[in-house]
Amino acid sequence: MTSSRLLSLFCSILILKLIFGNSAADLSFSPSQISIEVGAETSFSIDFSPATNHTVNITFTYDYGSGDSLSTDGIIDPIPSLVLSPGATSVKVEAKKAGHIYIGGNSSQMNISENVYTRLDVVNSHVIGTLNDVIGWLYFVAWSVSFYPQLWTNFRRKSVIGLNFDFLALNLTGFISYSFFNVGLFWFKLIQDEYLERHSRGVIPVQANDVFFGLHAVAITIITIAQCFIYERGGQRVSRVGIFLTSVAWLFIVVSLILTLASVISWLDFLYYFSYVKLGITLIKYIPQGYMNFRRKSTEGWSIGNVLLDFTGGSLSIIQMFLLSYNNNDWSSIFGDPTKFGLGALSIFFDVIFIIQHYCLYRHASEERDRLINH
Repeated sequence: MTSSRLLSLFCSILILKLIFGNSAADLSFSPSQISIEVGAETSFSIDFSPATNHTVNITFTYDYGSGDSLSTDGIIDPIPSLVLSPGATSVKVEAKKAGHIYIGGNSSQMNISENVYTRLDVVNSHVIGTLNDVIGWLYFVAWSVSFYPQLWTNFRRKSVIGLNFDFLALNLTGFISYSFFNVGLFWFKLIQDEYLERHSRGVIPVQANDVFFGLHAVAITIITIAQCFIYERGGQRVSRVGIFLTSVAWLFIVVSLILTLASVISWLDFLYYFSYVKLGITLIKYIPQGYMNFRRKSTEGWSIGNVLLDFTGGSLSIIQMFLLSYNNNDWSSIFGDPTKFGLGALSIFFDVIFIIQHYCLYRHASEERDRLINH
């Protein structure tokens, strides 16, 4: 190949580079997120600002949870291909059924980043969405307030007899783990960047009220534990099983921290391990209290107010999950990932057991049975 032909080829590549090389940064969809009801129409804008005055052919891609494809899963009708000229181009869509879908673009003439998209959330009813918001705040308040009846019961009786110490130890470990997970994802940019790198089209799944709830729970649990050192406790202590379980949980956390510091696992994975600890503890933390009530044939010292508020919060949480799934036509949030639903249902199950113990089985238990605790 002669030098003139090489020079010509180089110039051609350079021209193509100038025209298309930075195109990905010159294309954007706005707004990035739209929420509409089924049957409604909306539009989004494609802003195209190339380095030189030229047009680009673009076809649309869709991601509704199964990866980019040319299918819209019936949420909207497929959008015809467009020829983009410099400037803003408006694209109209009509919602056909509930669901969420990411609308992106593809072109043989330029590289379109996967971060260029509009997320369309189609709901059956905005009224249900508002109701869900109200329910969310109601169960947040119920769960936050649920810690205080036990504090008041201990203060009024000047005794913690009847409150299981294993439950307190497990609860403190669980809420510390929960708080570490929330604080890490909410406040630390390094961890947020790791999360968004894995979930490029996702949003940080932790909000300010999640952080407040966790830290508030830790603080109230510590105050409750302090009451155990101040008030009469009748020889109660954390059992060997309780010590073993909390020790295993903290050993797992320490080993995970060492692996993180050694760069074997990421900080995001380290936080996920905290969430696993919380999940595991939630599975077992009510068992010691229920068994203790059974042995004593009494619920005296175990606040029923705590149980009723927890039952209220858990029930509202599950109701919200079903309403969200219906409104967004996304039942996978319940049945595709049964962990959250299962843990909520398990908490309600134990609450029902405590309610039966308090109001049916042991309602006539005498105060003297408070003294019959031994480990």
